[in-house]
Amino acid sequence: MKAQVKWVGEEMFMGISESGHSIVMDANGGQLGPSPLENVLLSLGGCSSVDVVSILQKARQDVHDCVVEIEAKRADSVPRLFTDIHLHFVITGTDVAEKHVERAVALSADKYCSVALMLNKAVNITHDFKIKKPV
Repeated sequence: MKAQVKWVGEEMFMGISESGHSIVMDANGGQLGPSPLENVLLSLGGCSSVDVVSILQKARQDVHDCVVEIEAKRADSVPRLFTDIHLHFVITGTDVAEKHVERAVALSADKYCSVALMLNKAVNITHDFKIKKPV
């Protein structure tokens, strides 16, 4: 896998993936795009959500929606690394079993999500979930 990041001015950079997709990163307070560290959180949430939805679908759970709310704490001194990240999954569906959601979230965190597995080496990552019925 390859990627390229190009400086486009001031504190703004354009990331271009091997598949040809691009994303603007803004280190200036995220005024024009997410910061590089915000992108790390988005990548973690995206990777984990893909796993959770896929595992729930394979378990034949009637999932209508999956939202993961992510909170991160950073060190006070430079480098301001993430110290803690918490993922809160909100699963909406009909007759979704708690045991299946618990298993899906755990499998993503411990076995399948490449982003989480890389970050786990340096960051305390926790997770929980809530199941909602559709309105």
